[in-house]
Amino acid sequence: MTEGRFIEVIKPGMLTLVQDLGRYGYQQFGVPVAGAMDQFAAAVANHLVGNARSEAVLEMMMLGPELKFGFAGSIALTGADLSPKINGSPVSMWQTLVVQAGDVLSFGGLKSGLRGYLAVAGGIDTPLVMSSRSTYTKAALGGFEGRALKAGDQVPVGADVSGVPSVLLAVPAELIPVYTASKTIRIVMGPQDDAFTEAGILTFLDNVYTVTNECDRMGYRLEGPSIEHVKGGDIISDGIAFGAVQVPGHGKPIIMMADRQTTGGYTKIAGVISVDLPLLAQSKPGDQIRFKRVSLEEAHELLKAREDFYSEIPEMAAAMPINLADARTSISQDIISTRLFRLNVAGAVYDVKVEEVRV
Repeated sequence: MTEGRFIEVIKPGMLTLVQDLGRYGYQQFGVPVAGAMDQFAAAVANHLVGNARSEAVLEMMMLGPELKFGFAGSIALTGADLSPKINGSPVSMWQTLVVQAGDVLSFGGLKSGLRGYLAVAGGIDTPLVMSSRSTYTKAALGGFEGRALKAGDQVPVGADVSGVPSVLLAVPAELIPVYTASKTIRIVMGPQDDAFTEAGILTFLDNVYTVTNECDRMGYRLEGPSIEHVKGGDIISDGIAFGAVQVPGHGKPIIMMADRQTTGGYTKIAGVISVDLPLLAQSKPGDQIRFKRVSLEEAHELLKAREDFYSEIPEMAAAMPINLADARTSISQDIISTRLFRLNVAGAVYDVKVEEVRV
């Protein structure tokens, strides 16, 4: 950590974790990958502040934290809309923002999605553990002391080699993900789809499944019609990928997520394609999912297009110019007017700022 570059946690939120893109290379030793649940949102946030996409960010779930910046620099907020505010004023997401030392980031409440991401120029600079800063809470591994953040923590931030940006970046509105309660998730069949009857596969593909309350960073249990096996749901344990759709003997699917175990002994009917995992990660209990089969070749083409998108983010600056003078909150383009009132209520004086915002 560069001296003085830290984020102070005033309120921790529901579950705020340090995450990067995962701890790879150690699954053979039983160490889960972990990492950001929505890797797209995390990577875009890093791109917006000039970081490598693999830098650590803060992942915030449902109820965001309250954080005080101990430095001046650029940040970006992506993923779920948790109604972010800086010093009490709403700020825009999916673009570069500039903060000053002493600024406070807070959140008003969840509007869409489930998990939000905060990237800071220089990256979250907690110690590397097995080449990653990701938090795996079940083993108290990585991140900030292996746990969720709590009030009073001072989260270290790395040196910002880029300095104050000359141009700020913004993702065009039409390219920002929309998180709805009903979604289609694309899958590639296998590797044990031959363990299911033809009727079972049709059941899986032709019905809507609901995310249950048993959904966390390890996996999502779904409720819906039971999927029929040929003989049963048990196999010799093998490796589990992010997005693997397990179907135990009871026939109800379980989608394995970032904190999944390294191996498992249930049949896997399919795997969620990489580009749809972020959409899945923004699902919450009660959301409905329909599965759509695609070929491996289609999945590869979609992944290539996603990679091209990352490389094009810096070029968006020319098309989406933002006045640096307004970049501290970066909502000046949305505010129609601002009025200040001084109110006397029961002997107490309150200064109230009222902003009319175009929506």
